[in-house]
Amino acid sequence: MIFEPSPEDRLAVDGLRRMIERELAPIATRHRDEVFPKQVAHELLGLLSRHGIGGGWVPEEGGGLGLGFVSSGLLYEELSRVSPDAAGLAYVHEGAAMKLHRGGSPGLRQRYLPGLVSGQLIGCSAVTEPGGGSNVRNMKTRAQRSGNGFVVNGEKTFISNAPIADVIMLTARTGEQDFSVFLVDPREHRIETREIAKLGLRSWSLGQVFFNDTWIADDYLIGGVGEGLRETMKGFERARIFVAILALGIAQAALDESLRYAREREQFGRPIGAHQLVQAMLADMATELHAARLLVYRGLALLDKGQRCNLEAAMAKIYATEAALRIASKAIQIHGAYGLTTEFPVERHFRNARMLTMPDGTTQINQLVIGRELLGIGAFGG
Repeated sequence: MIFEPSPEDRLAVDGLRRMIERELAPIATRHRDEVFPKQVAHELLGLLSRHGIGGGWVPEEGGGLGLGFVSSGLLYEELSRVSPDAAGLAYVHEGAAMKLHRGGSPGLRQRYLPGLVSGQLIGCSAVTEPGGGSNVRNMKTRAQRSGNGFVVNGEKTFISNAPIADVIMLTARTGEQDFSVFLVDPREHRIETREIAKLGLRSWSLGQVFFNDTWIADDYLIGGVGEGLRETMKGFERARIFVAILALGIAQAALDESLRYAREREQFGRPIGAHQLVQAMLADMATELHAARLLVYRGLALLDKGQRCNLEAAMAKIYATEAALRIASKAIQIHGAYGLTTEFPVERHFRNARMLTMPDGTTQINQLVIGRELLGIGAFGG
């Protein structure tokens, strides 16, 4: 199993790289460590949409490019190397577009999908709650039947893109064991959002969403009543792998900076890269990155085949995110005291890497997923 990019994939990545260097990187640099304003997020998604990011998963009949997940992963990894914040913004947005394409009514798709695919609208998915975390079945947000619609009450938290989103794909409880997905339009539905300040990935918006007697008409239901849990759980496989892709990009950037510094920085009359212990750290970093990449692209290949890959997705997510954290830590070590300063980017790579062991299942939750897949015995319900 050799995951070798096709000539078409290489051309696509090269084209994306040139655009990033010419147009996207300057924007990302201007907003480093501050949340992308909504207008800037739209601009970024508009640039990326031309290269199959943000709407590439959507089939051509839905206005997208119908990219395979391996091809898409290569693009996201290249973007993550320069701006994991922009990559995160786009992959969460793209997941919302896919939910709409798969389960939305013709009217909803016609109204919202073209804007999502083009980046004129920003999408997100709202699942996590303050007391629930990875326990989706413990969801407290309720949508109760009211006439030809539902009244929603509850709170979602740690929702990527939420404060700047134009379309929110909400998962809410519609019965004791029933969960449903609704399209929420902040321009039409009464909600409140709040930004959450965080350690890393500070340009990528993260927030809370509050629903207080929010009425949503039946027309905004995605799929049927009670179909939300299956759709939500299916999305976790893809989400875990794409979080792992962000980790690959961060790790590659940290390794690149370390190699550059090891060649340029002199100590004891020679480049520090000539010292054996520095070479040992670089060797470990490169080996872990290559191993993580193989796990991630194995998961993407299974997604392309339409196969369930809970095991492989959890393994990729654990290994790639934890490896990125170790690689970024070694990058700081190689830079010495300079690595602790904001003058060099490796401290930011470390903060960004630290963020990724949490979303879409912490390392420990994903270990339980792997254990369940291996043993057939669940350590938790669901």
